[in-house]
Amino acid sequence: MSRFDHFDFLAPLYDRVIRIPEDDRLGELLGLPIEGRLLDAGGGTGRIAEGLKDRVAHLTIADASLPMLRKAHEKACCDVAGAHTERLPFAEDSFDRVIVIDAYHHLGDQPESLREFVRVLNPGGWLVIEEPDIDHFGVKLVALAEKVAFMRSHFERAEQIARRLEAMDVSVEIAREGHNYWVVATKV
Repeated sequence: MSRFDHFDFLAPLYDRVIRIPEDDRLGELLGLPIEGRLLDAGGGTGRIAEGLKDRVAHLTIADASLPMLRKAHEKACCDVAGAHTERLPFAEDSFDRVIVIDAYHHLGDQPESLREFVRVLNPGGWLVIEEPDIDHFGVKLVALAEKVAFMRSHFERAEQIARRLEAMDVSVEIAREGHNYWVVATKV
């Protein structure tokens, strides 16, 4: 059982409550459309994958929450894999794009997850991490609420993620808009 399964009650409500990012912005950051494979790591119910399914040849969601993955499976938009991001069940160089949308702060071992994202990414492939920027007051309130709900969230600044990725010989850019940031990395 995953540490996220005790939040079973969230799966049916998740798509109604959590906003969906603008497909155009994400598509631009991902260089879509592509004929390759995309991994939505921590993709939950498939709310993001569903909007991208027509712009990639093959789409997979990996998530530790089985209730969330059941919702994604019902949408029939992609393959699903029950997995922690620290131990992805995919071969090296398996994906052309890896996305982590509003999920990085929920990962148990963020540095190990980054290593896994880079490992499964094809050379020349792109990793895009979208996160709320903890330097914004509203995001600080969300972080506090998640702590009160025992969600074990750990928000990091974009620069910290970028430094970790650069140490893996990955080129990195940071983009910001509103209360979000994107870390966009390319595997050499």
